[in-house]
Amino acid sequence: MTTPQVSTSFGDLLDPRFQRIFFEEKKQLTSMVDTVYTVIPTNGRNNMTFSEIGTLSDWTEFTGNVDFSSMSQGYDVTMTPVEFSKGVQVERKLYDDDQYHIMDQKPKNMVTSGHRKREKDAARIFNNAFSVDSYFYTHTEGVALCSNSHTTTSGASTASGFDNLVTAALSPTAVFAARLQMIGFRDDVGELYDVNPDELWFPPDLSEVAFEILKSAGKVDVATNNRNFHEGRYTPHEYRRLSDTKNWFMTDAQQRKMYLFWCDRIPMEFAFVEDFDTLVAKWRGYMRYAMTYSNWRWVIGSQVT
Repeated sequence: MTTPQVSTSFGDLLDPRFQRIFFEEKKQLTSMVDTVYTVIPTNGRNNMTFSEIGTLSDWTEFTGNVDFSSMSQGYDVTMTPVEFSKGVQVERKLYDDDQYHIMDQKPKNMVTSGHRKREKDAARIFNNAFSVDSYFYTHTEGVALCSNSHTTTSGASTASGFDNLVTAALSPTAVFAARLQMIGFRDDVGELYDVNPDELWFPPDLSEVAFEILKSAGKVDVATNNRNFHEGRYTPHEYRRLSDTKNWFMTDAQQRKMYLFWCDRIPMEFAFVEDFDTLVAKWRGYMRYAMTYSNWRWVIGSQVT
C-alpha cells in the first residue's frame, strides 16, 4: 500500500455501487493500566528513580544503653519514558471523493492502534516477568521480576524466602504451594515479610481451571465432601493480554499497587496538517510513557513448561 494513500489505491471507496464497506469496526479491549498499576505523575522529569531503605532488626532488651541500629541502602530502579508515534497521510482527491467517509475515519483508527500498543506494554510486567526486562527501566538488582536468585544488600542469608518463581501448572495443589511459598517471603534483613496473597492472574486458556479452583465449594475433582480451601480466597483476573497460555501469577493486591508504577509522561495526543504544495493531509499521534516495579515481593509467578 502506498504512502501517502491515494485514490488509485482505494478504488472501492470511490465506487458508489458498493452498499457498505466495513473499516476496522472492532471494539477495544478494556484498559488494564489503572487496574494493574498505580498511575503516578512525572512532575516534569525525564526519568524517575525509586530507591529503597531496608528495615531495622528486632528490638533488644534494654540493659542501660539503647541499641542503635542502621538500615541498609536497597536497590534502585530508574524508569525512563519511551516515545511512541504513528501517522497517516491521505491525498486530498481521495478524501474529497470518498463515498463512504472511510478516510474520515482513518485518523480515528490511530486511537485504537495507540490504545492497543499501550495495553500490550502494560502486560509486559507479566509477560516478561521471567527475564530481565530493561525496556522501560533499569533495576540495580539485575535479576528477573520472578526469580529464584533474588539478593539483598544487608548481608542477610537468602537461603530461603527470596524465591518467587515456580513451575507448576495451575491446579489446587499448585495454588496452595505457591501461597505457602509467598507467605514465606523474607524482607531485606531476612525477617518474615508481611504479604497477603489474594489475587490470581491467568490467561483465558486457564479460566475454566481457575474458576473450578476458586469457586468450588468442595475440593476439586475429589469424591469426598471436604471443603475447598481456596473458595473465595483469591480475586480472579482473567488477563487477555497474557501471551503464554500456561503461565499464571499469584499477587498481593495492596502490595502490587504499592510497588508497581505506570507513568504517562505525555498522554496520547493528536495533530493534523495539510501540505500546501501536495495537498496531502497528515495526521499524527504521539505518546510517551513508562512502567516499572520497585519491589518484587508482591508477586509469585509460575513459568510452566
